[in-house]
Order: sequence, then structure tokens, then C-alpha cells
Amino acid sequence: MDAVAAQRTYGGVSAQQRRSQRRTALLDAALDIVAEDGQAKLTVAGLCARAGLNERYYYESFPNQDAVLEALLDRIAEELAAAIALALAAAAEDSRGQAHAAISAGIAVLTDDRRKGRAALVASVATPQLRVRTARTISGFARLVAAEGTGFYGATAPEPIVDFRALYLIGGLVQTLTVWLAGDLPLTREELVDQITEVFVLLGDDLAERYR
Repeated sequence: MDAVAAQRTYGGVSAQQRRSQRRTALLDAALDIVAEDGQAKLTVAGLCARAGLNERYYYESFPNQDAVLEALLDRIAEELAAAIALALAAAAEDSRGQAHAAISAGIAVLTDDRRKGRAALVASVATPQLRVRTARTISGFARLVAAEGTGFYGATAPEPIVDFRALYLIGGLVQTLTVWLAGDLPLTREELVDQITEVFVLLGDDLAERYR
């Protein structure tokens, strides 16, 4: 094996794979720190110590703290989207079954491991830039809801009205989860899922009926 190849591969693991593993370790550590202590504690030294990495590896993946928080939010959002897609594929084909499956799957991601819910809420409002990014993420999930609803009910209602209801639902869901995760809404998780499902079904079925 020549010198270049040796630099690329060590112990059967390529340099790219090692960088990916270090990035994952840093994000895992960031999840712990943000959930436990808040984003103010997310220092380079603290993050690298928690991840068990030399500080030089921090800058290999992230230029600053905002970049770490953005990557953490992206990872949680990707997990949410994947869980929801799987749940929808396996759900009953009526509106209530679809809504309940999607909502239950999404809330499970944020509450089975409560660090994810806490970290998402903390990181999403940590800086003005992250608040803007969070608004875009909410809009992205609203577009997903609008597309799923249009496909389920048929493209009957005007697009701006569908978009409005989807954004209203996702925005309300985020605010409700924020209050619930803070312990200020005395519902079990099952009750929370059921109540959110009722709202989604109510607004979806009502819209379909209006434009039938």
C-alpha cells in the first residue's frame, strides 16, 4: 500500500469514514450538552471533552457554535421526517389513521429520547439566525402536510388555503409540544397524540367537505 493510500485508510476505515465518525460523536455530545445544560455550555472545549476528541477535530466539521446547533437541528428534523414517512406507509388509509400514525411517530422521536425534544426547543431559538432557520423548517413540514393532505383528499381546495391550514397545524403543534415538554400541559403522551389528531382530522375533513 503506498503512502497516499495509507493516509486514506487506517485499520480498514477510510479517512472520510473517520471524519464522519468524529462528526457523529460531536453531534452526540452536543445533544447531551444542549439538553442537559443549554446552548451556553456548548463550548469547543466542553464539546470535545464530552466527545473524547482533540479540539482540532471540532474545526474539521464545524466553523462555530451555530453550525453545531444547525447540524443538530437538521439531524433531528431528518429523523422526524423518516419516522413519519415510515408510519404513514404502514398506517390505515383513513384520515384519522393517517393523522394519528404520523403524529404519534413524530412525538415519539421527541419524547422516547427526551434529549431530542429539549435540544430541539433550545437550539431552535438560540440565535436570530437559528430562529429564522427554524421557521423555514416549520414551513418545510407544513408543505409536507399540505402535500400529504392534497394527495389524500384530492386536489380540490385552493392551494393558499391548504397551505394556510397546514402551516397553522404545524405551528400550533410546535407551540403545544413546547408547552407540554415544559410540563405545563397536564396530558399523557397518548392523550396529547389523540387531541392533536382530532384537530388535524377536523381541519382536514372540514376543508375537503367545503371544496367537494
